[in-house]
Amino acid sequence: MEFGNLSTDQVLDQFMQGFARRNPGEENFQQAVHELAADIVPFMMQHPKYRKMHLLERLTEPDRIITFRVNWVDDHGCIRTNRGYRVQHNNSIGPYKGGLRFHKDVKLDDLKFLAFEQTFKNSLTGLPMGGAKGGSDFNPKGKSDLEIMRFCQAFMTHLYRYIGPHTDVPAGDIGVGSREVSFLYGQFKRMTNELTPVLTGKDLAVGGSLIRMEATGYGAVYMAANMLEAKGESLAGKTAIVSGSGNVAVYASEKLIEKGAKVLTLSDSAGFIFDKDGIDSEKLEWIKELKFERRGRISEYVDQFPNAEYFEGERPWKIQADLAFPCATQNEIDEADAKQMIANGCQLVAEGANMPSNEAAIRVYQDARIMFAPAKAANAGGVAVSGLEMAQNSMRYHWSREEVDTKLQTIMADIHNRMVEYGTEGDYINYQKGANIAGFIKVADAMLALGVI
Repeated sequence: MEFGNLSTDQVLDQFMQGFARRNPGEENFQQAVHELAADIVPFMMQHPKYRKMHLLERLTEPDRIITFRVNWVDDHGCIRTNRGYRVQHNNSIGPYKGGLRFHKDVKLDDLKFLAFEQTFKNSLTGLPMGGAKGGSDFNPKGKSDLEIMRFCQAFMTHLYRYIGPHTDVPAGDIGVGSREVSFLYGQFKRMTNELTPVLTGKDLAVGGSLIRMEATGYGAVYMAANMLEAKGESLAGKTAIVSGSGNVAVYASEKLIEKGAKVLTLSDSAGFIFDKDGIDSEKLEWIKELKFERRGRISEYVDQFPNAEYFEGERPWKIQADLAFPCATQNEIDEADAKQMIANGCQLVAEGANMPSNEAAIRVYQDARIMFAPAKAANAGGVAVSGLEMAQNSMRYHWSREEVDTKLQTIMADIHNRMVEYGTEGDYINYQKGANIAGFIKVADAMLALGVI
């Protein structure tokens, strides 16, 4: 990428045109790269050492992409075939680290953008972890425990060659909880005859960490608390809309309630519920049983709590609230949603999901100068505790819930401070810019130190 006498916009356009040619049709990957490059190109124009070494081009090309066939046998004796992936994006600051996603719609575009984002998210935590992502188009819904076990064993039979405690340490993600991670870990032990900390998100019985399940949701709320504190405010008394009803959404809601905020919504793929009285701790425990044990739909909430409303096929962004926590999926907030949220008085968005706001929505937040914590910062709590799990495994030691939570709060506060350092623009803190630059610098400096490899 040559700068010459080109303007910042021209350099960005030139870079993105070349990137799109190399990655045709990969819209999510292109979106993630553009969001970062929009902040990094101006920064590089002011810092020649990064520009001369073409670090942006190098950072947007994964180190390697591994694909493999996964054959497994279902409960009826039929042989089934799925595709497995591992995208190892960058390991300049530590072993590759990132989740495995099992979902029928998994495709390489998603995993490349997630691995790219993971690189900078991990950098922001301050822990020595590179970025990766992986998974399969295997759909665990409707499968028996034995079918899931056999699939996980078949998947790990291929993957074990490419991972290790000093190489690549996968974790869970959508469709991959402690059960699946533990099955994967068991097969790794079988294949290698080693008891090593090669996976995180394991069951507590085999070396998992306390509050790993809660960490992403808790971390998003801790980030929001830090942002509000920087303006002399707190979560107490604020209203919040939350999307999703999985781990991230439920535990973000749990921490919001604990901090004195009023949670108004939760959702799933079919619609959302709005409880004007607020989702309190008792109601949230009912939701946990509904979603985590019975695998029910969020619409059942209104049968149990008839004062609430259910909006089929809609998302919760039209509900008036002070705070928004998109915790469901990527690109769930578009420009129209963002404008509606701003019109309703929303003052803070903290992304619990990966890239839940599209680029047009982010521009709306920034034009309105509201507080916006991008996913690579706001949802870093999950991988932070994964890093803490790696440390505990290496020490053959187990920290208490309070110790892990205290370390998580410290990591989220440190991320906030780094975003403030690089994102302050007069009286406005551009948290996205701060996250992008802070995450980039740590990885880029490591790449410079390592040379051209």
